[in-house]
Amino acid sequence: METMTQQQAAWFGETFAKLVANVEQAVLGKRRAVALTVACMLAEGHLLLEDVPGTGKTSLARALANTVHGSNSRIQFTPDLLPSDVTGVNIFDQRSHSFEFHKGPIFATIVLADEINRASPKTQSALLEVMEEQKVTVDGVRYPVPTPFMVVATQNNIEQAGTYQLPEAQLDRFLMRTTLGYPDHETSVSILADASVRDRAAIVEPLITAGAVSEMAALAATVHVDQGVLAYVSRLAEETRRAPEVRLGVSIRGCLAAVRGSKVWAASQGRNYVIPDDVRDLLEPVFGHRVLLDPEAEFTGTRPLEVLARIAGEVQPPMERVG
Repeated sequence: METMTQQQAAWFGETFAKLVANVEQAVLGKRRAVALTVACMLAEGHLLLEDVPGTGKTSLARALANTVHGSNSRIQFTPDLLPSDVTGVNIFDQRSHSFEFHKGPIFATIVLADEINRASPKTQSALLEVMEEQKVTVDGVRYPVPTPFMVVATQNNIEQAGTYQLPEAQLDRFLMRTTLGYPDHETSVSILADASVRDRAAIVEPLITAGAVSEMAALAATVHVDQGVLAYVSRLAEETRRAPEVRLGVSIRGCLAAVRGSKVWAASQGRNYVIPDDVRDLLEPVFGHRVLLDPEAEFTGTRPLEVLARIAGEVQPPMERVG
């Protein structure tokens, strides 16, 4: 596979900026969160948006779906939601005397799983196979989902009543996790000035086709990653497993996510090669939800991001190319 040329990298960076600007119409003042969301899509990964209510998580997910000229669906997760409500179900057709598969909302280019932690673990697990393999199995038959395919899940990390915590296996299937937070004062005033606009995501027009998303993802995969940078990613992950406060560190899937994300992040800045700063920029969204602390560390108030920051300061990045 040939490495992305500098001309292609420049085009990728320009297109990436246009996509971010388009999505940003719905979520003002949150450029980094929007950029991470677009990068996650182009890295062919899934995104978890975790924040307090009213910060625009759903608006961001819907704006991304509207930006892509393809199919999109929204699943409102509730305690009574069944796995078949997500994947689909076989229904008996009396005319043909056979069962016919009726596809569920998971069969879309971009799927918004709203308040995912409100569904039961059984329903949450219905997403595991399709997020990893992009196929759904119903009654022993496997059905492929569209390409590209992305799950954007939201959850409220404050209110815990009536919710089910996502299992570690499902958290690891999200390439990135990010938050939005409250807007600054100037942005808040701008939003309030347009209070008559009830649905900002609705004003976002399609800017790119689903096929073009796949082409950009394939192009980003050709970004060069030096062996020294790969060793740097591996060392960071190894240190999370050795940290005394950590119960579960970053897996090899997390390392692959860091490399894939870093390739897109480099291309978004018009470069056809990854530098250590790309890895560090994505350390929190890619590794943050993959580091689980032991109960004693949690009791003392230690946060995973603090552990990651310490590790990032201790592990020296490569100073020269290895090859």
